[in-house]
Amino acid sequence: MFYKVIRVLVRGLVFLLNGHFNVVGKENLPDKPYILVAPHRTWWEPIFFALVIAPRDATFMAKKELFKNPILRYILVHAHAFPVDRVHPGPSAIKTPVKALKKEGRVLIMFPSGTRYSEELKGGASLIAKLSKAPLVPFVYQGPLTFGGLMMHKQITVGIGPEIDFDFKAKLNDEQTKQVNEDMEQAWKDIDNEIDPSFEYIPPKKK
Repeated sequence: MFYKVIRVLVRGLVFLLNGHFNVVGKENLPDKPYILVAPHRTWWEPIFFALVIAPRDATFMAKKELFKNPILRYILVHAHAFPVDRVHPGPSAIKTPVKALKKEGRVLIMFPSGTRYSEELKGGASLIAKLSKAPLVPFVYQGPLTFGGLMMHKQITVGIGPEIDFDFKAKLNDEQTKQVNEDMEQAWKDIDNEIDPSFEYIPPKKK
Protein backbone atom coordinates (compact mmCIF):
# COMPACT_ATOMS: atom_id res chain seq x y z
CA MET A 1 0.00 0.00 0.00
CA PHE A 2 2.82 2.41 0.95
CA TYR A 3 4.50 1.83 -2.42
CA LYS A 4 1.31 2.55 -4.37
CA VAL A 5 0.57 5.72 -2.35
CA ILE A 6 4.12 6.98 -2.83
CA ARG A 7 3.92 6.26 -6.56
CA VAL A 8 0.81 8.45 -6.88
CA LEU A 9 2.45 11.27 -4.91
CA VAL A 10 5.67 11.01 -6.91
CA ARG A 11 3.76 11.06 -10.20
CA GLY A 12 2.14 14.33 -9.12
CA LEU A 13 5.50 15.78 -8.02
CA VAL A 14 7.13 14.82 -11.32
CA PHE A 15 4.32 16.54 -13.20
CA LEU A 16 4.80 19.72 -11.17
CA LEU A 17 8.58 19.70 -11.66
CA ASN A 18 8.75 18.66 -15.30
CA GLY A 19 5.31 18.16 -16.79
CA HIS A 20 4.63 15.16 -19.00
CA PHE A 21 7.48 12.92 -20.15
CA ASN A 22 7.57 10.74 -23.25
CA VAL A 23 7.81 6.95 -23.39
CA VAL A 24 9.04 5.14 -26.51
CA GLY A 25 8.68 1.39 -26.95
CA LYS A 26 6.22 0.65 -24.14
CA GLU A 27 4.93 -2.27 -26.22
CA ASN A 28 8.20 -4.04 -25.35
CA LEU A 29 7.26 -4.39 -21.67
CA PRO A 30 6.76 -8.09 -20.79
CA ASP A 31 3.63 -9.17 -18.94
CA LYS A 32 5.72 -10.94 -16.28
CA PRO A 33 8.57 -10.14 -13.87
CA TYR A 34 11.70 -8.88 -15.61
CA ILE A 35 15.02 -7.18 -15.03
CA LEU A 36 15.10 -3.59 -16.22
CA VAL A 37 18.70 -2.83 -17.24
CA ALA A 38 19.84 0.69 -18.04
CA PRO A 39 22.94 2.86 -18.25
CA HIS A 40 23.10 4.99 -15.09
CA ARG A 41 22.77 8.67 -16.09
CA THR A 42 21.02 10.47 -13.20
CA TRP A 43 20.06 9.72 -9.63
CA TRP A 44 16.36 10.29 -10.39
CA GLU A 45 15.93 8.07 -13.46
CA PRO A 46 14.79 5.10 -11.31
CA ILE A 47 11.79 7.24 -10.36
CA PHE A 48 10.80 7.67 -14.01
CA PHE A 49 11.41 3.98 -14.70
CA ALA A 50 9.18 3.00 -11.77
CA LEU A 51 6.41 5.23 -13.12
CA VAL A 52 6.73 3.75 -16.62
CA ILE A 53 6.40 0.13 -15.47
CA ALA A 54 3.31 0.82 -13.32
CA PRO A 55 1.10 -0.86 -12.20
CA ARG A 56 3.82 -3.45 -11.62
CA ASP A 57 5.91 -2.79 -8.51
CA ALA A 58 9.66 -2.29 -8.73
CA THR A 59 12.53 -3.27 -6.48
CA PHE A 60 16.01 -1.82 -6.70
CA MET A 61 19.44 -1.85 -5.15
CA ALA A 62 20.67 1.11 -3.10
CA LYS A 63 24.05 1.65 -1.48
CA LYS A 64 23.98 0.66 2.18
CA GLU A 65 25.05 4.12 3.35
CA LEU A 66 21.60 5.48 2.44
CA PHE A 67 20.00 3.20 5.03
CA LYS A 68 21.84 4.85 7.93
CA ASN A 69 19.30 7.68 8.07
CA PRO A 70 16.19 6.26 9.85
CA ILE A 71 13.71 8.37 7.86
CA LEU A 72 15.32 7.58 4.51
CA ARG A 73 15.65 3.92 5.54
CA TYR A 74 11.92 3.73 6.24
CA ILE A 75 11.11 5.20 2.81
CA LEU A 76 13.59 2.98 0.99
CA VAL A 77 12.47 -0.23 2.68
CA HIS A 78 8.80 0.49 1.97
CA ALA A 79 9.70 1.41 -1.61
CA HIS A 80 11.11 -2.14 -1.99
CA ALA A 81 14.75 -1.02 -2.03
CA PHE A 82 17.42 -3.24 -0.46
CA PRO A 83 20.93 -2.29 0.73
CA VAL A 84 24.08 -3.40 -1.07
CA ASP A 85 27.70 -2.99 -0.04
CA ARG A 86 29.34 -1.81 -3.25
CA VAL A 87 32.85 -2.66 -2.01
CA HIS A 88 32.06 -6.11 -0.60
CA PRO A 89 28.66 -7.26 -1.93
CA GLY A 90 27.47 -10.37 -0.13
CA PRO A 91 25.17 -13.22 -1.23
CA SER A 92 22.10 -11.09 -0.44
CA ALA A 93 22.95 -8.84 -3.41
CA ILE A 94 21.89 -11.77 -5.60
CA LYS A 95 19.43 -13.67 -3.38
CA THR A 96 17.24 -10.66 -2.54
CA PRO A 97 16.45 -9.58 -6.13
CA VAL A 98 16.01 -13.20 -7.26
CA LYS A 99 13.40 -13.69 -4.53
CA ALA A 100 11.67 -10.41 -5.50
CA LEU A 101 11.45 -11.60 -9.11
CA LYS A 102 10.47 -15.24 -8.55
CA LYS A 103 8.26 -15.08 -5.46
CA GLU A 104 6.99 -11.50 -5.33
CA GLY A 105 6.54 -10.82 -9.06
CA ARG A 106 8.31 -7.47 -9.04
CA VAL A 107 10.50 -5.78 -11.63
CA LEU A 108 14.15 -5.33 -10.72
CA ILE A 109 15.58 -1.94 -11.72
CA MET A 110 19.28 -2.48 -12.25
CA PHE A 111 22.24 -0.48 -13.51
CA PRO A 112 24.89 -3.00 -14.61
CA SER A 113 27.67 -0.39 -14.39
CA GLY A 114 26.88 0.13 -10.70
CA THR A 115 27.38 3.91 -10.63
CA ARG A 116 27.03 6.97 -12.86
CA TYR A 117 30.81 7.30 -12.90
CA SER A 118 31.57 3.95 -14.50
CA GLU A 119 30.98 2.56 -17.98
CA GLU A 120 32.33 -0.91 -17.18
CA LEU A 121 29.53 -3.47 -16.99
CA LYS A 122 29.62 -6.16 -14.34
CA GLY A 123 28.12 -9.65 -14.44
CA GLY A 124 25.38 -9.31 -11.84
CA ALA A 125 22.57 -8.83 -14.35
CA SER A 126 23.41 -12.09 -16.14
CA LEU A 127 23.65 -14.05 -12.89
CA ILE A 128 20.32 -12.73 -11.56
CA ALA A 129 18.66 -13.44 -14.92
CA LYS A 130 20.05 -16.98 -14.92
CA LEU A 131 18.84 -17.75 -11.38
CA SER A 132 15.44 -16.06 -11.68
CA LYS A 133 14.69 -16.98 -15.34
CA ALA A 134 13.56 -13.35 -15.74
CA PRO A 135 14.30 -11.61 -19.07
CA LEU A 136 16.58 -8.59 -19.37
CA VAL A 137 14.76 -5.57 -20.80
CA PRO A 138 16.88 -2.54 -21.87
CA PHE A 139 15.79 0.98 -20.87
CA VAL A 140 17.42 4.36 -21.44
CA TYR A 141 16.81 7.83 -20.05
CA GLN A 142 17.31 10.90 -22.21
CA GLY A 143 16.78 14.25 -20.56
CA PRO A 144 18.30 16.83 -18.21
CA LEU A 145 21.23 15.67 -16.12
CA THR A 146 20.96 18.46 -13.55
CA PHE A 147 18.14 19.16 -11.12
CA GLY A 148 17.91 22.68 -12.53
CA GLY A 149 17.29 21.28 -15.99
CA LEU A 150 14.64 18.98 -14.56
CA MET A 151 12.76 21.91 -13.04
CA MET A 152 13.00 23.91 -16.28
CA HIS A 153 10.72 21.34 -17.95
CA LYS A 154 13.42 20.16 -20.35
CA GLN A 155 12.17 17.22 -22.39
CA ILE A 156 12.52 13.77 -20.84
CA THR A 157 12.12 10.55 -22.81
CA VAL A 158 12.30 7.00 -21.51
CA GLY A 159 13.01 4.41 -24.19
CA ILE A 160 12.37 0.67 -23.95
CA GLY A 161 13.81 -1.98 -26.24
CA PRO A 162 13.04 -5.66 -26.91
CA GLU A 163 14.26 -8.32 -24.50
CA ILE A 164 17.98 -9.09 -24.59
CA ASP A 165 18.76 -12.49 -26.12
CA PHE A 166 19.65 -14.81 -23.23
CA ASP A 167 20.09 -18.58 -23.32
CA PHE A 168 18.75 -19.68 -19.94
CA LYS A 169 19.72 -23.30 -20.60
CA ALA A 170 23.36 -22.57 -21.34
CA LYS A 171 25.99 -22.65 -18.63
CA LEU A 172 26.71 -19.14 -17.42
CA ASN A 173 30.39 -18.46 -18.05
CA ASP A 174 32.61 -15.49 -18.83
CA GLU A 175 31.89 -15.79 -22.54
CA GLN A 176 28.12 -15.65 -22.14
CA THR A 177 28.36 -12.81 -19.60
CA LYS A 178 30.54 -10.82 -21.99
CA GLN A 179 28.09 -11.41 -24.85
CA VAL A 180 25.11 -10.33 -22.76
CA ASN A 181 26.93 -7.16 -21.70
CA GLU A 182 27.76 -6.36 -25.31
CA ASP A 183 24.14 -6.99 -26.32
CA MET A 184 22.94 -4.62 -23.57
CA GLU A 185 25.29 -1.87 -24.69
CA GLN A 186 24.17 -2.27 -28.30
CA ALA A 187 20.51 -2.23 -27.25
CA TRP A 188 21.03 1.04 -25.36
CA LYS A 189 22.70 2.57 -28.40
CA ASP A 190 19.83 1.46 -30.62
CA ILE A 191 17.22 2.96 -28.29
CA ASP A 192 19.17 6.20 -27.97
CA ASN A 193 19.39 6.42 -31.75
CA GLU A 194 15.66 5.76 -32.13
CA ILE A 195 14.80 8.57 -29.71
CA ASP A 196 17.35 11.08 -30.99
CA PRO A 197 20.11 10.17 -33.50
CA SER A 198 22.14 13.20 -32.40
CA PHE A 199 22.05 12.26 -28.73
CA GLU A 200 25.41 12.05 -26.96
CA TYR A 201 25.68 11.25 -23.28
CA ILE A 202 28.59 12.92 -21.51
CA PRO A 203 29.15 11.33 -18.09
CA PRO A 204 29.28 13.80 -15.19
CA LYS A 205 32.62 14.54 -13.58
CA LYS A 206 33.01 12.83 -10.25
CA LYS A 207 33.13 15.33 -7.40
